[in-house]
Amino acid sequence: MAHRSAHPAVPIALLVFGLVAILLLTIPTEDVQEPPGFMYGIVLDAGSSHTALYIYKWPADKLNGTGVVTQHTECHVRGEGISSYAGRQGAAGRSLEACLDQAVEDIPEERHPCTPVYLGATAGMRLLQISKPELSDQILQEVGHKIQSYPFSYQGATILSGKEEGAYGWVTVNYLSENFIKYGFVGSWLSAGRPTVGALDLGGASTQITFETKDKVEDEKDLKKLHLYGHDYSLYTHSFLCYGRDEFLKRLMAHILKSQGYPLSITHPCYPAGFNRTVKLNSTFSSPCTEQYNPSSYDPLASVTVTGSGQYEHCLGNVSEIFSFDSCPFSQCSFDKVFQPNVSGSFMAFSAFYYVHLSLQRTTGVTAQTPSQLENAAETQCGMTFNQLLLLDPKQRSRLQDNCASSVFVKTLMFRGYGFDEMSFPRVTFQKKAGDTSVGWALGYMLSLSSLLPAETVGLRKALTPGAWATLIFLSVLLLVGVLVFILLHSVNGKKKGGSDGTI
Repeated sequence: MAHRSAHPAVPIALLVFGLVAILLLTIPTEDVQEPPGFMYGIVLDAGSSHTALYIYKWPADKLNGTGVVTQHTECHVRGEGISSYAGRQGAAGRSLEACLDQAVEDIPEERHPCTPVYLGATAGMRLLQISKPELSDQILQEVGHKIQSYPFSYQGATILSGKEEGAYGWVTVNYLSENFIKYGFVGSWLSAGRPTVGALDLGGASTQITFETKDKVEDEKDLKKLHLYGHDYSLYTHSFLCYGRDEFLKRLMAHILKSQGYPLSITHPCYPAGFNRTVKLNSTFSSPCTEQYNPSSYDPLASVTVTGSGQYEHCLGNVSEIFSFDSCPFSQCSFDKVFQPNVSGSFMAFSAFYYVHLSLQRTTGVTAQTPSQLENAAETQCGMTFNQLLLLDPKQRSRLQDNCASSVFVKTLMFRGYGFDEMSFPRVTFQKKAGDTSVGWALGYMLSLSSLLPAETVGLRKALTPGAWATLIFLSVLLLVGVLVFILLHSVNGKKKGGSDGTI
């Protein structure tokens, strides 16, 4: 049987493909000024209760990392926040060593010199700055010197204002949600055209609420304007110092001690029945947040026995008295005479908000999505004995006694304070991460200080310019048409030859 040769169209098609490939090599692409791989950035979130180190990365071939910054790794520093080391020479800096050592391992060595490092301290250091400014300055110097001993590009250690903390948290939430920009089908970063999401942050010493509003912000201190990606954003943001989870619990204990006359033994209505502990007075009254409750004189080392009674209504009454809802110098207020417009849009609640919500779910089986569900879950949790809580959530043994107070606090803050209701509260999501990135102010802080958030609209392309894409499409269509025409003509010629040369 004779060998059938390859169809003549095949080598021609291959030849055309080769020509197209050669042409593509000559098509201009976007200029690349950075080497391939990733660039990195480090942020140390020095909170009141602990410090976390976050490493972020973005493609090095982007002149601007817009839309592509992701979390690489994270490390949680052992021990409490850096403010807890006040008066202990060098201890704050030494506490960071393990996580900084990990950063050296996690980031390629050739990138070390060009990796910026930022340390931002929040409400714990704000409180220390108020009470003992010389110690807060000393701690910042110590941690700065420690970071500078590592092979990164140190960018400074600073104490963030509450307004900055709230605004950076809002930037993080909306950046991760792709509400500023998104990657389009045509290979460009486009305006997402989506409404922004409000940010609710609950730390150890303060809590922040930030959201975009069209209403007039009557107190200029709570107004923050941003210009990002060609759009203007008018934000309401307020930080409530001493309303973080840990400081609130101290204030609640101080309030109960004062209301019961500072005896040697007290009943705590928010502690579960079957639980008791002994606390030293200085653990409660040493904070600037509890000054209004301090007795005229007391022995800091004296102890008080605290016994839980698990009474929801009494707990709610005591928690409510920590807030002030009495008077308002503006058209409307949240609490403590602070102006707040009506909440609008969706919100993401993170940090301790997430953990309080998760605790309610673990112990009651309820995912609180409405005000009534949250209230019922809090009441159920407060009615549980310590042993019941321990069976349901044994890994949180050291915090179980605070479950009731924390859930009642969040309920009071959200509904009576911020004004969420049956319509707006279901639009709040409680999250720890968005994708693989932890939600908090750290990412927004680095993006802003690294100029990775442009003010003007961007149009980054992954590889080819618009002219290159047009040329590629034209050549592809031309190739396809040419091959089809060639095959069609060859087929017609073959049939003619077959008709004239064939035998009967």
